[in-house]
Order: sequence, then structure tokens, then C-alpha cells
Amino acid sequence: MKIGFLFPGQGSQFVGMGKDLYEKYECFKNVYDRVKDITGIDVADISFNGIDEKLNQTKYTQICILTMSLGILEILKQNNIQADISAGLSLGEYSALIYSNLFDFEDGVKIVKNRGQYMQELAPEGNWSMSAIIGLDDEKVESACNTVKTGFVVPVNYNCIGQVVISGEANAVEEAQKNAKELGAKLVKTLNTSGPFHTEKLTESANSLKNDLEKINYKKMNSKVIKNLDGNYYNENDNYVEILTKHIISPVRFSKSIETMLNDGIDTFIEIGPGKTLSGFVKRMSKDKKVNILNIGDVDSLEKTINFVKENKDE
Repeated sequence: MKIGFLFPGQGSQFVGMGKDLYEKYECFKNVYDRVKDITGIDVADISFNGIDEKLNQTKYTQICILTMSLGILEILKQNNIQADISAGLSLGEYSALIYSNLFDFEDGVKIVKNRGQYMQELAPEGNWSMSAIIGLDDEKVESACNTVKTGFVVPVNYNCIGQVVISGEANAVEEAQKNAKELGAKLVKTLNTSGPFHTEKLTESANSLKNDLEKINYKKMNSKVIKNLDGNYYNENDNYVEILTKHIISPVRFSKSIETMLNDGIDTFIEIGPGKTLSGFVKRMSKDKKVNILNIGDVDSLEKTINFVKENKDE
């Protein structure tokens, strides 16, 4: 068995996520306590008892999702379940980097807190929108955006084969949606987001984060992590500050990340955090391969995953 961890990003959140894990596992609860001590944000209250409007604010969304993923990792650690390779979608890459020990828990938590705050508070004013385009190849989605005449819109998340997210001004996104339908898209779906993520419009946010990234003590990784920027592995010669600065304003190549994991023999994918979105991406891209796709978002799915891995670890 060769295990890959997948960490979700913004958009997977929902009020109540992680609550049963918090109530059952002391090590999971301890992570929430540590994050509150570091950031001053009561992540547990926002995640379990808050309202959608608050949880969906980027400055809270990112730290809440990160905390849940890190809490689950603590439970897996106690059960001796480790990944050979990990990857995350946008924000999720920080969970993977903390897991790999590139930077320690406290630095990682502080960076994600600041990242969410910058992306919300330094985003330019405007009526921004994001939309998932399903059923077109990458080139046709790019064409649907390039032919827009009413404003700014670009592809930002290459999620999996046949699914690309676009971002930009609401009127331009709407025109790109119409273009995509004319090109044969099976579905276009407007997403619940609050900014022009992974576009040049967040350059100010990226520059502010860069100042924080320059102060971190980076360590040697103890496991492989795949970069969103190009779907290739981080290596010890990388300029981490430059990569993570570009991360905010560059498209996410998650389909390439999944492809890299499949090509390198990952046969068991475990999504760690709220939702099952990444599991769906893997399912679409692994139809010709025999792989196990698991997710951990609550006590039931956690226990099923632990039992499955222990029963099949020698295969």
C-alpha cells in the first residue's frame, strides 16, 4: 500500500465540521486549543457553533479548515498512519507543508492566519465571482475566457480532467459561462467565494504574505509534497518564499498533482478535512487504475479509514 494524503481548500467548509471528532479525541481538541493560543481566534466556536456568514469569511475559513486537517493528522499519527506523498488544493498545500515539517506548527498556523486575512482585507474592491466549468478540456475553458469582452476573467483551478474553475469580475465570469456552454460544457456552477483568488488581482495580498514568509525558518522535509504551481515535487533547492508568494496569484494545477501521484504509484488516497471534493477529482482521473479512495471528515469516516489501512497495510 502506498498512501497519498489530500488536503482540501477553501469552499469545503460547513458549520459543524469536525465537532464529533473534537468531542471524542483529546489530541484533536488539543490542536484547536493550540491554534486559539497562537492566533487568538476561537476556531472551535466558529467551526461548530458559528453561522455560515462568519465561517465563509476568508480570514476565518482558511484557519478553520487548516485546524481541522491538522487535528485529523494527529489522530492518524497516533495510529501510525503516514503518507508517502501529500498534496493540497490551494490552502490545503499548507496542511501538506506542515505535515512534511517544512515549517513547524506555530509558523504554519501564523502564516495561514495572515494569508486568509490578507486575501480578504487586501483584495481589490469589486464584484468578484468564481465558477466551475464542467465537461470541457482545459484549452476550451481558456478559450471561453480569452474571448470575453466585458471584463477580467481567467482560469484559476485546474481541478481534474474536465473541471476547471474560472475567476474574475462577475459580468465577465457570466459571459465566460455562456461561452463555455456554447463550446459544449455540461455544467457551469457559480461558487460561494469572496474574492478573485489565484489571479493577479491579489498581488497586494501576495506581497504582504511574502514579508511574513521571509521570516520563517524552513526545515528539511521528511515526506514528499507536490506543488500547486506545476504539479511537481518540492525539493530542497526550491525558493519557498517565491513559490508560496506566487501561490496566491497563480493557477492551481491540481489535476497535474493527481496525475503525478498516480504515476508514482499511489494506490490509496486519503482526503483529510471537510468534504469529499478531492476524492471526486481522484475518482474521475483514476478510472483505468485500481485505487482506494477514502476521506476523513467525521468519527465514522475516520474509524473506517483507520480500519481499512490497518487491514490492508501489508498489500
